[in-house]
Amino acid sequence: MPVSNQRVRVTLKLATSLDGRIATASGESRWITGEAARLEGHRLRAAHDAILVGVETVLADDPELTGRLPGRPVDQPLRVVLDSRLRTPPTARVAQGDSLILTVAEPSPVGTAVVERVEADQGRPSVAACLSALKRRGVSSVLIEGGGQVAASFLRAGLVDRLEWFRAPILLGGEGRPCVAALALAKLADAPRFRRLAAEPRGDDLWERYERL
Repeated sequence: MPVSNQRVRVTLKLATSLDGRIATASGESRWITGEAARLEGHRLRAAHDAILVGVETVLADDPELTGRLPGRPVDQPLRVVLDSRLRTPPTARVAQGDSLILTVAEPSPVGTAVVERVEADQGRPSVAACLSALKRRGVSSVLIEGGGQVAASFLRAGLVDRLEWFRAPILLGGEGRPCVAALALAKLADAPRFRRLAAEPRGDDLWERYERL
């Protein structure tokens, strides 16, 4: 079959307070959103070919990054970590089984994960190079789940196609950790813009869906 020229579609999933924070200043984040919102998050995982996080998320939370839905099995997505300096512990849950670590360092074994070196952009894995690496593995859609630096890098590159935003009715304040790191915007016209597709409650939380303009 001919290889499609279409790039990997990127969805950014955010689970935040009303003021856009993903954790307290100390890093506590479990759980900001409620059970109903988290179930939708697992449905989103099951609907994508890959789940991607940065190494800071791995170090803070040791996530499993699997899709878990009650009453039915799930075809598990490829688990992907962006890890510039290969800090993922070999004992991390994401370093076991079918997973991929993309780095700019010299590759070395990390658990049972596949480690691949990609082109660097200011010392971090290039967003375009990461998507190319995923495409070579047959991935057509990826769900980004954190953290703020990874979200910002894909937004700065203009490569986020959709937002799936779960907002909990709490406020964490300016000392909380932002869902998106610095975008280095020179003017308002440079801001990434999205069109709202839907907004609906999930328990006490609000689920908002956007697509890029």
